[in-house]
Amino acid sequence: MGLLDNKVAIITGAGGGLGEAYAKLFAREGAAVIVNDLGGPRDGSGADKSMAQKVVDAIKAEGGRAYANGADVSTVEGGQSIFDDAIKQFGRADILVNNAGILLDMTFAKSTEAAWDKVMKVHLKGTYCVTMPVFKWMRENGGGVIVNTSSTSGLIGNFGQSNYGAAKGGIWGLSNVLAVEGRKYNIRIWTLAPGALTRMTADLPRYIENPGAAFGPDRIAPAVLYMVSELSGNHTGKVLGVSGPRGVREMKMQEMEGWKPKGDWSAQDIVAHADEIFFPESDKMGARRF
Repeated sequence: MGLLDNKVAIITGAGGGLGEAYAKLFAREGAAVIVNDLGGPRDGSGADKSMAQKVVDAIKAEGGRAYANGADVSTVEGGQSIFDDAIKQFGRADILVNNAGILLDMTFAKSTEAAWDKVMKVHLKGTYCVTMPVFKWMRENGGGVIVNTSSTSGLIGNFGQSNYGAAKGGIWGLSNVLAVEGRKYNIRIWTLAPGALTRMTADLPRYIENPGAAFGPDRIAPAVLYMVSELSGNHTGKVLGVSGPRGVREMKMQEMEGWKPKGDWSAQDIVAHADEIFFPESDKMGARRF
């Protein structure tokens, strides 16, 4: 018995890296998998469905069930195509992992509108385009699980990734809303912030300087399996960070209890009540806030 027996999973960007690891693990655990990947370089140029097909062939060689889809996640038509293939090939859409993405890193001062728009379109709009038909189906068919991929670049910040960080922060915001709207329909929403060594990240300075700073895809995949399986119970609306340096941990926004003004107040009053308003510079609990 596998953890995902009789489930159908859609995974975008699954022609390599993280998505490939998820697809193969899910299939071993009994799921039928739609392997989506546009193909081509990490900057989003070009298309090559053979990447998705190779993953499908590998899954089938192990006795699993999978189908390759080469649609562009950043279009409504592409998102619909991915969902349609799940229904046509396997009859259901129980799990969605929005993993597809590109990188066009540059400092903010050197950034271009074209790069900004392209990264936003693939990451943030792509998550919207693929999620929309799946969310609607889940709402009418007893629920499901959706995992959206964010990043510490969006939740905390990272040099040279303003476009990527903004898109990933937006995905986190979308996940928060989907968790609220999906709860009564038994749709569980997770946000994943992975730190993984893949072709997308291989030349990032932090990994070149410290090759052991990231997990490989196979060491991220068990966390995603946990999220989409019954092992995670009724958890929804949570962010799970998974990376070599900090391991597996929940990440969440926190707020101070705050100071409640009575009557008129001034900017100077914020200074007077700073201890009630702001977190201390050093966190005695050892947690990082974002």
